[in-house]
Amino acid sequence: MGLFGRKGGSGGKRLRIFYATDIHGSERTYRKFVNSGRFYKVDALIMGGDIEGKFLVPIVDEGGGHYRVTLQEELFKLNGEDELKAFKERIETLGFYYVVVSEDEIRGMQDDQSLVDAAFKREAHARLERWIDLADERLADTDIKMYVTGGNDDPQELIDTLEEKQSERVINCEGRIVMLGETFPMANCGYSNPTPWSTPRETDEETLEKYLEESVKGIDDFSSAIFNFHVPPYDSTLDDCPKLDWSTDPPTPVVIAGVPQSAPAGSHAVRNVVERHQPLLQLCGHIHEARGLVKVKRTTVVNPGSEYGEGILRGCILTLEPGKMVGYQMTSG
Repeated sequence: MGLFGRKGGSGGKRLRIFYATDIHGSERTYRKFVNSGRFYKVDALIMGGDIEGKFLVPIVDEGGGHYRVTLQEELFKLNGEDELKAFKERIETLGFYYVVVSEDEIRGMQDDQSLVDAAFKREAHARLERWIDLADERLADTDIKMYVTGGNDDPQELIDTLEEKQSERVINCEGRIVMLGETFPMANCGYSNPTPWSTPRETDEETLEKYLEESVKGIDDFSSAIFNFHVPPYDSTLDDCPKLDWSTDPPTPVVIAGVPQSAPAGSHAVRNVVERHQPLLQLCGHIHEARGLVKVKRTTVVNPGSEYGEGILRGCILTLEPGKMVGYQMTSG
């Protein structure tokens, strides 16, 4: 993992940040995020991991202005460019990607998964590049910068695109330490502990702890440090989610006597590293339904949650001073 370490200073002014995470490709949610810098009058935007969407939706061009598309197991017939445009926007809000294909092309994709994979990768990378361009445009005449890291759902190729296309305003901070203002060093790691879905950037707890420790090297004073780790600490309530049976494909919720069971799904490694160094703040996500803010020893840990598929931006405004958190406000819009 790459590392860029800087020493946290002892002085510095108050810092106001807006944090959101787990946008998963949702165009509407991202646009709200990038506009939130001005709206909330913050010094920095931080976009946590799981940038990439989950599915590619083929739209079949039947000719004559007619299209068909299957979305979430339902077949839709579209007539004319207005209906097509509206449906594309619906797909983008869900965080999915789309391609318009001919009858021959859809048959080819049905027979060759590599064609689907190539189209998915192309569209995912193109959307990320458009997002960076949009941030540059919206933040151009401000002092606001946007700090972006990956998550366990983001393959390394997407992180590479973020690295290549980052700009003066949009900064890839995955695996690095970046300074927010003069005082607040932020360490960043988007890897996760194992999940039931075998995502691109998950690993065992022992290896994850090594990654996390490597990510914080270079911080001498943790009293004003921020750990931007994608996964919540284990058993922190910010990791509570439905308990799943991993032996089924796909994993299914565990129900006992008619009652759905819940279980912590956070990381022991994250908890160990947070308790060991006790930074001022840990930013996390990963568990969309576990929105909240808690204390782990002296560290404030925040998970703003995610409802990206509905186009809702969940976030948190945090106001920091050297060595302390002055205030916070959970947001939804």
